[in-house]
Amino acid sequence: MFIAHSQFFYFITEHSSEQHQQNGPWLRSAQKQDPSRSPRSYPRLHKTKSDITDMVRVADVISTNKVEMLPFPKFGLRDNLIKSELLKKEPTYTSIKDFRFQELDLSKEAFFFNDTPKEEEWFKAVSEGLHPGAKYAKIKLIRLVGIMLLLYVKKDLASHVSEVEAETVGTGIMGRMGNKGGVAIRFRFHNTHICLVNSHLAAHVDEYERRNQDFRDICSRMQFPQVDPTLPPLPIHKHDVILWLGDLNYRLKDIDMEKAKKLIECKDYITLYKFDQLKQQMEEKAVFDGFTEGEIQFQPTYKYDTGSDEWDTSEKCRAPAWCDRILWKGKHITQLDYQSVMCLKTSDHKPVSSIFNIGVKVVNEELYRKTFEEIVRSLDKMENDCIPSATLSQREFHFKDVKYMQLQVQTFTIHNDGQVACQYEFISKLDEPSYSKQWLRANPSKGFLTPGSEAQIELELFVNNQTAARLNSGEEKLEDILILHLDRGKDFFLSVTGDYLHSCFGSSIQMLCYMREPIRDMSPDTIRELAHLPLQMKDDFVGAEKPLDVPKELWMMIDHLHRNASQQEDLFQQPGLRSEFEAIRDCLDTGFPESIPGSNHSVVEALLLFLEGLPEPVICFDHYNRCLECAGDYNSSNEIISILPLHHKNVFKYLMSFLRELLSNSIKNHLDINILASIFGNLILRPPPDQSSPSNLDKRKCQEYVQQFLLATKGP
Repeated sequence: MFIAHSQFFYFITEHSSEQHQQNGPWLRSAQKQDPSRSPRSYPRLHKTKSDITDMVRVADVISTNKVEMLPFPKFGLRDNLIKSELLKKEPTYTSIKDFRFQELDLSKEAFFFNDTPKEEEWFKAVSEGLHPGAKYAKIKLIRLVGIMLLLYVKKDLASHVSEVEAETVGTGIMGRMGNKGGVAIRFRFHNTHICLVNSHLAAHVDEYERRNQDFRDICSRMQFPQVDPTLPPLPIHKHDVILWLGDLNYRLKDIDMEKAKKLIECKDYITLYKFDQLKQQMEEKAVFDGFTEGEIQFQPTYKYDTGSDEWDTSEKCRAPAWCDRILWKGKHITQLDYQSVMCLKTSDHKPVSSIFNIGVKVVNEELYRKTFEEIVRSLDKMENDCIPSATLSQREFHFKDVKYMQLQVQTFTIHNDGQVACQYEFISKLDEPSYSKQWLRANPSKGFLTPGSEAQIELELFVNNQTAARLNSGEEKLEDILILHLDRGKDFFLSVTGDYLHSCFGSSIQMLCYMREPIRDMSPDTIRELAHLPLQMKDDFVGAEKPLDVPKELWMMIDHLHRNASQQEDLFQQPGLRSEFEAIRDCLDTGFPESIPGSNHSVVEALLLFLEGLPEPVICFDHYNRCLECAGDYNSSNEIISILPLHHKNVFKYLMSFLRELLSNSIKNHLDINILASIFGNLILRPPPDQSSPSNLDKRKCQEYVQQFLLATKGP
């Protein structure tokens, strides 16, 4: 059974139907092996009963990733070719056997630091709630703020679970905050690769495009490492079975509340479903393309008065909607049941449940060995002295008008025109740590081709806060040479160039204060000269007009928010649209249009990205450690602000004044001093580049440091 709700999910595999197609006797757990490995070449790891002791009833814990984890050496060309051929012939040595799955829910906690005692409480509650007549092993727990995924397996099936990995993706503001996003666990069960995703997407009726964007972000950013570390990570779509659930937050569109409630009273869910945003967006292939959802025959799961079955009677009076959903993608999946759980009343949502039969590929070892030996004999017939050969469709690439945080992609084809299989890989140049500059990536960066086959390779160019500063200052250009190496063959040299359009994002405070015109109107030489200005300027500096007190771009964003968003609900908690950020960036960089476009949420996100992209943060790197030491001591903290470079000091005071004003409207905007201090503390205060990433304790000290100034009535 599946029990899904808005934030939390636990999962159990349960052996089901014994009716299945059979190619041979079922493998015992001690006989299972990885079909990509030679039965003679690689050792196998067997699990005994004593190894599988993660029974919830006895409170033991299996170390995830140790279940059936085999040694995995770096594959050579021959091994990769064998693996590829085995995958092609998989139906000859596997059969499909049905298993069932289950799931549950959690509410939100620990907005920024992702550590909460409630995680243990939920784990204990779920463990104690499992069926008393069966024993289960915990395989993995993963949590992002209030989104939780807990994976169990029945004891007698644990030895068939391997390659367990878990990842999280935050899609909240700046694409990182975990109040929205997703968690996922992937694993191999017998010979089927399964991925479970639990997500909480953007809220509010009209924000379906933000929900679509959240889905796309989770799909593109959720990457699982493979057992072989030389192989590229696995995205969600590279799995045989995908189960996706959670508070997807899609609402009813183009129907008034009274009509919706009447249809619900009549249980006319078929008519009501026509107004469902998720259904509409899936039909337009804007989201969840290729996924399936079962027929909905239950009333909307949102929004209820907590503790009752009554629709929302609060001031906002939210309309009913099917926010909580379960979808799937893959073969051999049959949904047996899909319903809501109306008896649970601890939330303003009602959980949903589903039961699935999932056909899993089970290996017949005897047939597998025969297939393997046939492939090896075929390979042995090949001439070992044949030289691999390939051709490329293109070797020179030029990216026009590259902008800050705007991905550009160009594609080329590599074709195996030789008589033998070939393996290719982008390799590093002499004394360089990576095969490419930080702003460039090849996808895939390695692979192999059978004779006559070809592969498409994407060159992805993306300038972010880590690379923009050197491009803005002229210290680096969009120029690189990639070396594509053919194993036992020749090297190909690919030339990559681009035109970077300078941006205020990734530019220094000092530099921007000396720019009265938009950065796109400045010559590269002038930009380069201003980028190298020292932090502390002398009063008799000659060669520029009197500088601005704060960067005009920062002023434009804060002035816009001051005039339009002081009472905006969910400010700093809801992400903006990527398309709107791009319009805001272009406005700041070119001066057109004169007023900032986009929603308040997008302007807020642009402001935060601006601060994140500063090559020298508002409080300079040199003062970082001292600030952590002074957190809690306002006088000492204020002394540090007083010795900052003039324009950095101005920016700090300006930001604190703006944030204090927002807090004065907290009754309307519902902003909390802890939220603002957490967000800005880790943007204004950043560790030097040569220092390790801040711990949770350091992050709290940054929060405490900024919090002092938000509480101060007179300001710094």
